[in-house]
Amino acid sequence: QPQLVESGGGLVQPGGSLRLSCAAIRFSLEHYAIHWFRRAPGKDREGVSCIPSSDDGTSYADSVKGRFTIFRNNAKNTVFLQMNSLKPEDTAVYYCASAKTCRTAVDDFHTWGQGTQVTVSS
Repeated sequence: QPQLVESGGGLVQPGGSLRLSCAAIRFSLEHYAIHWFRRAPGKDREGVSCIPSSDDGTSYADSVKGRFTIFRNNAKNTVFLQMNSLKPEDTAVYYCASAKTCRTAVDDFHTWGQGTQVTVSS
C-alpha cells in the first residue's frame, strides 16, 4: 500500500524553526499535489499549505503566510514544510496528504500520513 511518513516534529521555543518532511513509500510524489494540514487540541483540522505536482502555485493559510515555506525534492521523493518564526498557536499535529490537485476534495485524497507533533512553548 502507498504510504506517507511525516517526520521532523518536536518541541521548539517561540521564534524558533522546524522543518517537517513528508516522504512517500511505494509511490512517486512527483505526480501528486501534497497538502499539509494541522489539528490543534480542541480545534478543527486546518489546511496549512499545498504544493501542486507542477510546483507552480503553492498556497498557504493566512495564519502561516510569510513564515512557512513548502517545497519538494522529487529525487528524495519528499515534500518539506519549513516553519520559521514559530508561535505557540502553531502547536498541533501536522499531517501531509497526497491528492490529484490542490483543489481536490478531502474525501478524494490519495493517501494520508500518520502525523507528527509540533509543540511551540517556552
